[in-house]
Amino acid sequence: MASKAEPAGLKLRVIAADRLKAVLGGEHFTPLSAADLADGRDRALANRLITTALRRHGQINHIIAELLDRGLPPRSGSFEAVLRLSLAQLVFLPDLGAHSALFLAVEALKRDNKARHLTGLMNAVLRRAQANSARYGLLPDELLLPPSSAEAWRSAYGDETVADIAEALLAGAPLDLTLREDDPELVEALGARPIMADTVRLDSRDRSVDDLPGYAQGRWWVQDAAAAVPARLLKLQAPGRVLDLCAAPGGKTVQLIKGGHTVTALDTDAARLDRLAGNLRRLGMTAETILADAVTYSPHEPFDGVLLDAPCSATGTFRRHPEVIWHRSERDIPNRVKLQRRMLESAVHCLAPGGTLIYCVCSLEPAEGEEQARWIGTELGDLVADPINPEELPELADAVTAEGTLRILPGIIPGGIDGFFVARYRRR
Repeated sequence: MASKAEPAGLKLRVIAADRLKAVLGGEHFTPLSAADLADGRDRALANRLITTALRRHGQINHIIAELLDRGLPPRSGSFEAVLRLSLAQLVFLPDLGAHSALFLAVEALKRDNKARHLTGLMNAVLRRAQANSARYGLLPDELLLPPSSAEAWRSAYGDETVADIAEALLAGAPLDLTLREDDPELVEALGARPIMADTVRLDSRDRSVDDLPGYAQGRWWVQDAAAAVPARLLKLQAPGRVLDLCAAPGGKTVQLIKGGHTVTALDTDAARLDRLAGNLRRLGMTAETILADAVTYSPHEPFDGVLLDAPCSATGTFRRHPEVIWHRSERDIPNRVKLQRRMLESAVHCLAPGGTLIYCVCSLEPAEGEEQARWIGTELGDLVADPINPEELPELADAVTAEGTLRILPGIIPGGIDGFFVARYRRR
């Protein structure tokens, strides 16, 4: 007797729920790949469901609180992940249809031993959500952000920036590339447009990155427009010896090599350092790579320049990783700040007198940016501020602060940009 065929769409729903469950548990979000789902259309749909659930996480929290008086059931396997995917579809992706959201949610739970007893609850909750979907679709954008984060960003940057962050969260991130050399024909073939300096942007993508023109030939690398800025600010005559601390996956390393410098790329993560080495091979570039801890590393001779892209809360990357604004807690920041300061102290010892230090973080948190700059000014006497001039970054002139640091906020250019903080110093 032939086995009963699996319902259409169930496999992608189960796989999407597994990935979302891992992210809800604290893992970093990475889109599903061909290894997870071979069919490109299924993969695109699964990723769309996951990213919608993540971008609308705060609003879905509100909906769940209204639908489940007693909260989420404990020890319920994939229940929460399936529920969030289904609410994302019912409320925010109506073009996908309501029937499949209800049917596939129940079917997915039936295949989970820890959640199959909750199929009745799932069905009832989703039917209530379906009846209220129009109202839920009008939930205010202020629910998109964690209240504590929104309050802190409003205090630091104002109401308009908080609105920009919410808008950018829903819009997601386009694909930014840094070009190996000026090439208008390549830009046209990519369907890209110039953003600033050697950064171009693809506003829409219908091909995987490795299928884009110029990838195999190493003519560009993926790098958000904001992440490309710090290496450009290293005022150092080439060829200089430059240390790239916390270097992987290597975007800034290859920028420094492109600038004519001899680069040492250091990272504490062997897998990420292997990825950096692979990127160097594709681009036909070479750098010394060192597996070491930036806090304790001591070079044989000091460097002319040091770029420290320090580990941080990464809240500035929320357009690609919406989960970061929900994963980070207020208790995380002080620990990150302490680590950054230890790395800064080490970076000073790696720098030759007269050398240049760039400190940067992909964070929206003043504690990791502006407050660290103030700490450097009072505690690291060997460093002298080297203010950034607005003329160095005409497209980001408004991001240069009165202190000569750079605070990049998501709404500063059309189409958005990662949140970043950059400060530059010279060693006495």
